[in-house]
Amino acid sequence: MGFLDLFKKTERDIAKEEIVETPWHVLTTMEQLEEIIKESKNKPVAVFKHSTRCGISRMVLKQFEKNYDLDDSQLKLYFLDLLQNRDISNEIAARFKVHHESPQMIVLKDGEVIHHDSHQGIDANHLKSLAS
Repeated sequence: MGFLDLFKKTERDIAKEEIVETPWHVLTTMEQLEEIIKESKNKPVAVFKHSTRCGISRMVLKQFEKNYDLDDSQLKLYFLDLLQNRDISNEIAARFKVHHESPQMIVLKDGEVIHHDSHQGIDANHLKSLAS
């Protein structure tokens, strides 16, 4: 790219380059749930339970992604589509004794829930304190 190419970029192009993707790992199987529990013995693991048909869930997800700035070495982040994986969501609620809500964030460490929140209580900045 030459010097003059800088002048061809739109504000949208520049903004796209500044966006940092959220490092989601998609949770789709019960076997992955077992692996997540094992992973939580080494570092915190968070599961974001999201309803793709819910406007509030979408709004919370966008706000979370905007503020999230950890990487996999600090905290591993899983995304659970509730509509596609209701069985996994139900298993999480039963196994960890956390009443199901949507959207919902559940954080595990050493195989146990150390934090959970829902709706506007989900705060990416709070995860920083849990990851240290």
